Amino acid sequence: MTKAVLEIESLTAGYGRFDVIHEIDLRIADGEAVALLGPNGAGKTTVLRSIMGLVKKRTGMIKIDGADVVRMPPHKVARGYAALVPEGRRLFLNQSVEDNLRLGAMRHRRDQKKVEELLNSVFELFPVIERYRSRRASMLSGGEQQMVAIGRMMMNDPKLILLDEPSLGLAPLAVADMAKALIKLREDSRSILLVEQRVDIALEVCDRIYVLSDGRIIDEKRTVEIGADGRALIDHYLG
Repeated sequence: MTKAVLEIESLTAGYGRFDVIHEIDLRIADGEAVALLGPNGAGKTTVLRSIMGLVKKRTGMIKIDGADVVRMPPHKVARGYAALVPEGRRLFLNQSVEDNLRLGAMRHRRDQKKVEELLNSVFELFPVIERYRSRRASMLSGGEQQMVAIGRMMMNDPKLILLDEPSLGLAPLAVADMAKALIKLREDSRSILLVEQRVDIALEVCDRIYVLSDGRIIDEKRTVEIGADGRALIDHYLG
């Protein structure tokens, strides 16, 4: 069996007295892209936040690249284990594109050669933002801001890439560009967990999908087993 970059077993997590997700089992192999689909309120973002250590109430096991991170504080998880592109991007809008990107490489700040290599890899993936590297992030379109958010995550050079609704609010051309970038990351053998409402994007980008409903995993399939438009999946689970 291919080495697992992410292993989740019996994960239950929530806020205050309430559990949002229950007994989650999920696995991502090295170089595999996996989508987590489900209706609004199913608990998808809670899974991502639990992986990053941002949800304190957790039981079960979360391993990233073999290391148990379930009791690891968020700043340690972010030191190369996992990096999250959150919904809404959360850029520093008054800072330049390049400054936003370099902030993602804080753990590499003593290795400037590594930082420059990572910066070049981001610009190779997103040539448009290289042209705007000195421009304030507030001056970019939504699609360009999403490129910067993904690039900032790449500057961390994590073992596991987490993306929360990256297509949300983007124009169709920007969605297509974002999907191409994610496909390129998968082709470069990056391990990805994608939360996405757009089933067509998930099927285009990912190798497998998990379906989450009411905080529980209710199905898991390889994308090649699903029709190209995912209509049956949408009607059955997400409709």
